[in-house]
Amino acid sequence: MLADTLYQFRQQDDQLVDLSFDTISAAGGNAAMCHYNHNNQPKPSVIESNNVYLVDSGGQYYDGTTDITRTVPVGECSAEIKKAFTLVLKGHIALATALFPKGTSGSQLDALARQYLWQHGYDFDHGTGHGVGHFLDVHEGPQRISKAPNSVALLPGMVVSNEPGYYRADAFGIRIENLELIEEKPTEGDMTMLGFASLTRAPIDRRLVDVSLLSEAEIQWWNRYHQTVWDEISPHLDDQDQAWLKQATAPLSR
Repeated sequence: MLADTLYQFRQQDDQLVDLSFDTISAAGGNAAMCHYNHNNQPKPSVIESNNVYLVDSGGQYYDGTTDITRTVPVGECSAEIKKAFTLVLKGHIALATALFPKGTSGSQLDALARQYLWQHGYDFDHGTGHGVGHFLDVHEGPQRISKAPNSVALLPGMVVSNEPGYYRADAFGIRIENLELIEEKPTEGDMTMLGFASLTRAPIDRRLVDVSLLSEAEIQWWNRYHQTVWDEISPHLDDQDQAWLKQATAPLSR
């Protein structure tokens, strides 16, 4: 199974202690169940052509705890899937680039990640972000980003996930998740604000992006993020893997 193969890849790192949670490895209609667990099913799901595969996984390492979700196409996906993916991406970028004053809670930021989905009559039924601890519960409170009221302020040094998604019952599921470090951001205004710095270094699949739905600022974010992925990851790869990463992190343009 793909989840087992991913675990074998993780085991190549001698810093790995264990998985940080049961891997969500889902295709087709199973991916529409946002907390799907293949271990609870009578038999593994089968990858579907011309649809997406969603994998949400993480590890407990001596130097940190990870949690990442990526959605990848299998074959040629429909324009409807690409539209939904791009709306999720726009929400992810809106949250990743947000600036907010000290004292702001996650519930005050949640709508940033949902606004583009809402404009098209879509939404998702889970929180947008949760706290992440080291060797603790990977879904660690009290801070979180969700529609549910939460008065806990986001503070510098906290790590939270940024994971908007969209799920169409019996059809497909989409989620894009990075971990974000909350830090102070200088401004030219009256006060220092807070914002996010991405800790995750993995490409987001460009094959699912409808570039016509992105603003110039969103394209710039995409290109900066993927340049960082290339700069920090490529020196650790052999020639074959570097060639794959080069095309996966290539700039977007209209």
